Amino acid sequence: MRARALAYTFRHSLGTDPTMYFTHAMCRLPADTVASGLTTAAAGAPDAQRTRAQHQAYVDILLGLGLCVTTLPAQPAFPDAHFVEDTAVLMPELAVLTNPGAPSRRGEVQSIAPIVSRFKHALRMGPEAHMDGGDVLMVDKHFFVGLTSRTNEAGVREFASAVEKFGYRVDTVEVSAGLHLKSIVNYVGRNTLILSEGCAHLPQFKGYQTLVLKPEEEYAGNTLWINDTLITPSGYPDTLRKLQTLGLPIIQTDTSEIAKMDGGLTCLSLRF
Repeated sequence: MRARALAYTFRHSLGTDPTMYFTHAMCRLPADTVASGLTTAAAGAPDAQRTRAQHQAYVDILLGLGLCVTTLPAQPAFPDAHFVEDTAVLMPELAVLTNPGAPSRRGEVQSIAPIVSRFKHALRMGPEAHMDGGDVLMVDKHFFVGLTSRTNEAGVREFASAVEKFGYRVDTVEVSAGLHLKSIVNYVGRNTLILSEGCAHLPQFKGYQTLVLKPEEEYAGNTLWINDTLITPSGYPDTLRKLQTLGLPIIQTDTSEIAKMDGGLTCLSLRF
């Protein structure tokens, strides 16, 4: 395991709820076998070397934002393993180790579990409950959980049972398009969601300001909000203009190879 870190100073001026202020992240290096992973995209096979370069740029951004980053070694037997977000959901009180919906990915949890347990009290989901972390969106003490091909109702029930005792609210969202919930909606700070047209009027999202994506730029909805800075995929000008209305610092980064395997910015780290 390779660890990299930068010191960070808590900035009270952020005005961010402590639940949503991140000081650490875990990432995993992409393997040479990355092109053998699961994907619904039709953009061609990713190049392993370019994937690693884009991943390193992502890690460098997290370090530049002051997070302590633990970078785990690649797992060639699990070509999707650098999408670490799917293996666990972390919050201040605990971590829930998931049971990914795709059978080929369930072995990824075995290697991440002892690392997560160093930082958090960890609970493991049962065999009939399936959940990908990419289907879980946390906004302060409120979880939105997508019902998708990767996350089932048993998974939502088991997750809710684990977190509601700590004062969290859990709402489900049926996802008819997109691999994960966070493929179509993400929180970008300031009581604002960035989301696709198809879910802009869902009652679960009532009370939030919204930035609605153009259909051709929906991929850019997987924008990552970290401590009042936005990290967004490069090459999506309309989305960039909409994000700029929030008045937050924005960092653009190339995710062209990551996208070929249905990956986005939130997928590449566990943040806590």
